[in-house]
Amino acid sequence: MKNSILNKILIALGALIVIVYFYPHPEANRFNYEEGRPWNYTKLIAPFDIPIHADSATLMAARDTLDAHFVPIYELNQLLIDTIIDRLPEGQSPQLRRQLGSELRKIYASGVVDMSTKDEIAEHRLPKVRILDKNVLSEMSTSGFTSPRDVYLYLDSVITDSVLHQYFVRANLQNILLPNYTRNEEESRRLYEYDYLTLTADRGIILQGQTIIDKGAIISSQDFTNLQTYEHMLHQLDNNQNQSKWLMLLGQILYVGLLLASMLLYFHFFAPDVYDNLRKLTFMFSLVTLFFLVGVGLNYFVAQGVYIAPMMIVPILVMVFFDGRTALFVTSILTLICAGVTAFALEFIFLQSCAAVAVVFSLGELSRRSQLLRTSAIVMIAYFASYVALDLLMNGSFEGFTWRMMAFLAVNAALTSMAYILMFAVERMFGFISVVTLVELADINTPILMRLSNECPGTFQHSIAVSNLASDAAARIGANVQLVRAGALYHDIGKIMNPAFFTENQHGVNPHDALPPERSAAIVINHVADGLQLADKAGLPEIIRSFICEHHGRGMAKYFYITYCRQHPDEDVDKTPFTYPGPNPQSRETSVLMMADSVEAASRSLKEHTKEAITELVDRIVDGQIADGLHNESTLEFRDVNKIKEAFIKRLMTIYHSRIAYPTSPKPAENHNN
Repeated sequence: MKNSILNKILIALGALIVIVYFYPHPEANRFNYEEGRPWNYTKLIAPFDIPIHADSATLMAARDTLDAHFVPIYELNQLLIDTIIDRLPEGQSPQLRRQLGSELRKIYASGVVDMSTKDEIAEHRLPKVRILDKNVLSEMSTSGFTSPRDVYLYLDSVITDSVLHQYFVRANLQNILLPNYTRNEEESRRLYEYDYLTLTADRGIILQGQTIIDKGAIISSQDFTNLQTYEHMLHQLDNNQNQSKWLMLLGQILYVGLLLASMLLYFHFFAPDVYDNLRKLTFMFSLVTLFFLVGVGLNYFVAQGVYIAPMMIVPILVMVFFDGRTALFVTSILTLICAGVTAFALEFIFLQSCAAVAVVFSLGELSRRSQLLRTSAIVMIAYFASYVALDLLMNGSFEGFTWRMMAFLAVNAALTSMAYILMFAVERMFGFISVVTLVELADINTPILMRLSNECPGTFQHSIAVSNLASDAAARIGANVQLVRAGALYHDIGKIMNPAFFTENQHGVNPHDALPPERSAAIVINHVADGLQLADKAGLPEIIRSFICEHHGRGMAKYFYITYCRQHPDEDVDKTPFTYPGPNPQSRETSVLMMADSVEAASRSLKEHTKEAITELVDRIVDGQIADGLHNESTLEFRDVNKIKEAFIKRLMTIYHSRIAYPTSPKPAENHNN
């Protein structure tokens, strides 16, 4: 069942499932807060003892201090020099070996370290080290330390005896020299962590019953750390006590479910055109769900990112395709749903409500692109004013004011202009049509209307006249004037295929005179199918196509039907070949067009255009269509019919009003009898 209550419930249920799935779950933090912003909840009392850990700034400062002043641990290998000397080559004279070994012992007594340590010393980053000797630490200056490379270069430069230098070269010291002071990485790391823990030790305890933070207090770095510690301990306590998270989930389902149900009830009582149309209903629930996901997504990646989400696109889109009251209600539902994921629900609701009212009262009827830019500017002003007002209300000062939030709101307002792009996406996806599109379609310079003007000038003038006539009537009954105007311009484009077969385009020669009535009827009736074919090629919206196929409905080509009946008086004539394919008008707008089309065409054949003649013509044509049941499927009401007739009569009287005869000569005629 297309419009059954079950389908409507399924649409709302689908939105409910998606929204609740992305809602903050019970295992997530219980509070949303941000360092530097006011605490927007009630005074928080410690339900248990909470250790006061060092805040992030203290931790960072402790790390920086330790990195700058930490003294690493080195170990001395006292046997290394003996090993190096033992590896010296046996010479012809032991004296050479003893001399070189003696020089090495002097140098190694001051300390030899690896190249990386030597670089740190050279850069003044390691003025001293700790020496670990039999579990005893002692500090030592690094000023006398050198590296194996420097030892080699030093010996190479100071040995002046040629024989000893030859022995030095043959000893190949660059391959056997090693540092005798080496860093103990494990002990250094252990000592580093110990020093860090000493610097960042807990600073005390928030005892049970003490205040963690007061309502409205600006959250400092230490407060932020205390709140995180509290939530971590609370989460562990919840797990230990196995507290039910299903009840919290049930609360979320009930909260979101009640909001979506209220939206469904609103459509039922105050917007039945939405409630009775599954496509429109799907659009509404999809719009709310989509922008909730946008807000949640931004909130996930950016702290309080939900304020960047351009929520005001929602009232703009709803207002463009529906009305302002519905726009405000749908935006209110979206705001209340999103408030559940914000840190400051009251602030968020107030800001979005003020902005939504600004959108509805500033936009009016969107017909030009520049209106969106103006609306974006007004939304920004509304955001700024409401934010300042709320900040003064909550804090009594500007202490809680942040330029970061102002930047968020400015970006939000700027993104509102994206509604123009989304408007066309909605038109394609859901088959709606906006006033902007209707205004563009009503431009007579569009290719299809230019072709109609050039190839069927009579039909083009008839379409313009019908457009004006139908627009007046549509305005009288509160129908969509722009839609009627655009639909009227395109309703007869099918006549482009055979222009000469329609009276308004003929110039003395009527091709129907040479054709049998049934053939003529087929050609005339076929202008509906031809029009739909041209509409497809031109990419006209479905709602404009409805004017093409419904402007004759299931009516008859009566002239040719009557002609055929007269030619075949004894035949039981089948009406089917003389009947338009329809369907009959399905909306007030297409009903108005059908009436205007017939009235305008018939008014051209009137011999006198008095008020009585025009009134009789309008009554006869409109009442005849109603009697034939052509408007039975339309949403047109009986009280609308009289208003439509009055609009037709007034417009036709204006068109055909009599004019005074202008004199042909500027001077009075001479009296020739004198």
